[in-house]
Amino acid sequence: MKVKGFLKDVGGASRVTKSRLESFRNASDKADSSDPIADVARAWHPGKLDLIVSEVIDISKTSKAVRFKRADGKELQYFYAGQYMVLDFPIGESIISRPYTISSAPCRARGEDGYVEICVRRSKEDGLIADYINDEVKAGDSFRGLIGCGQFFFEPLRDSRTVVAIAGGVGITPFTSMAEEIADGRLDIDLTILYGSVSSDDIILKDRLEAIEKRCDRVRVVNIISGDEPGWKGETGFVDARRIRKYSPEGVENTTYFVCGPQVMYGFIEKAFDELDVPRRRRRFEVFGQAADVTALEGYPADMKDKTETEYELTVVRGISETVIPAKAGESLVTALERAGIRIETGCRSGECGFCRSKVLSGNVFISPKSEGLRAADRDFNYVHACAAYPLGDVKIRIPIA
Repeated sequence: MKVKGFLKDVGGASRVTKSRLESFRNASDKADSSDPIADVARAWHPGKLDLIVSEVIDISKTSKAVRFKRADGKELQYFYAGQYMVLDFPIGESIISRPYTISSAPCRARGEDGYVEICVRRSKEDGLIADYINDEVKAGDSFRGLIGCGQFFFEPLRDSRTVVAIAGGVGITPFTSMAEEIADGRLDIDLTILYGSVSSDDIILKDRLEAIEKRCDRVRVVNIISGDEPGWKGETGFVDARRIRKYSPEGVENTTYFVCGPQVMYGFIEKAFDELDVPRRRRRFEVFGQAADVTALEGYPADMKDKTETEYELTVVRGISETVIPAKAGESLVTALERAGIRIETGCRSGECGFCRSKVLSGNVFISPKSEGLRAADRDFNYVHACAAYPLGDVKIRIPIA
């Protein structure tokens, strides 16, 4: 800091005040309601948008890619490669929200022809929505969606520029977005993707990733097939510590690892990281999602493990109204609310975003240790994320009015 002199420095505040008063005296007497800062904020964070499906593409024998544009024809807002979007689906009297990682690069959202793309695979856990998208959704269909959610993206102040991504199934989508952004010169990292699939004919976005590899030497994709496929000449089996070390060009201590895939994969990768002594700051996991089997989570009460189909009374308070609905022990509070047609905003469905933050007024719940994302004050005042909380008996909660 340059010191101009004692009197000039301490007199700075009075000079600013005089300048402001002079500006007021010379200002127009006509009101000006424009707010350029607010305009920029609204452009970057417009909230939920009305979207139109522009194209549906077959990308594997079990998956489709769906591209969206804004219904009003305006440009889509910016997001980071690796983030997700939340789509609303009207089901009966209720609206159910689902998060989907964006598979297209942020640069593809620019301009009049800009789009944002998701990939959806048929799923046993969420077959209702996944099958609907694969079987029914077509160009011209309308949706409402929130774009640019989550923290699963490269951050130069935290992450090393050598990145190894570990993907399974549809978990390839955030890394496809990153790879395309690298190839377009908009993301300054070197990316190696270890991608596990059951069979070679179900490698999602295979052609797109191969095209990116050909035009960009900073992206490398290693496909690993776990199924019995005698003709496959590449890597086989599963992603393990040996392969992680093999494909970490700068060594594990100088590499940031991003992991996205089915829940069962996360535990194996954590053990591999521990075996390799990968620093905690170098491990980046996409949000866990709702547990496929809550009884398998650490800390779940042993005496509840055979009661997952047991129904309890869930009293739901919204404003001054109260509604009593059934809630199964093995399902999250969000699932019970959706089943009863009660609208609650959800985003990540993993306890991270806080959209479904609710207060437990009475009763006990089990909170998923994998995805609870609560602040200390939330715990002190009995708040939970309804997507990561499971009833252990009759429960009464207050939810936000959606």
